[in-house]
Amino acid sequence: MTTFDHASASDLLRTVFAPWIQALRLSVEEVHSGGATLRMPFSDDLTRDNGVVCGQALMALADTAMVCAVSAASNRYLPMTTVDQTTHFLRPIAGRDTLAEAEVVRLGRTMAFGHIRLFADGDDRPAATVQTAYALLGEPQKPVKNRLSRPDSPSLPGVTG
Repeated sequence: MTTFDHASASDLLRTVFAPWIQALRLSVEEVHSGGATLRMPFSDDLTRDNGVVCGQALMALADTAMVCAVSAASNRYLPMTTVDQTTHFLRPIAGRDTLAEAEVVRLGRTMAFGHIRLFADGDDRPAATVQTAYALLGEPQKPVKNRLSRPDSPSLPGVTG
């Protein structure tokens, strides 16, 4: 049995995500059976005109941390896609790294649900909370025949079996 651990999560960051996510220079702080913690180093490139880390970077960090958390809970990486992400920004982050603590709330066969808390490094107060849902794509399923794909079914205009 393989284990999805710190090294696996670090490799995932280098190999699976888009180049612009890799440009965030995320690193793995911790991985455990139900979650993961990632760090995003502070950069002026990620700030708005007022020096506050922009919401887009924070949401990308949260989304990426949850992919690692779902992989840890599954004990392997599975292809997945974000279905929903709801973010509540509570306080700004400026001049400090950001930590994302991602926890899997429910892991099903085809869906995963999670909760992420974002913190400025050194501050115990959450800067944002994020709720997420993912469709687990996994292995291709056996095709299901529907009524329209049977030879004896009447065809509908514009619909092919």
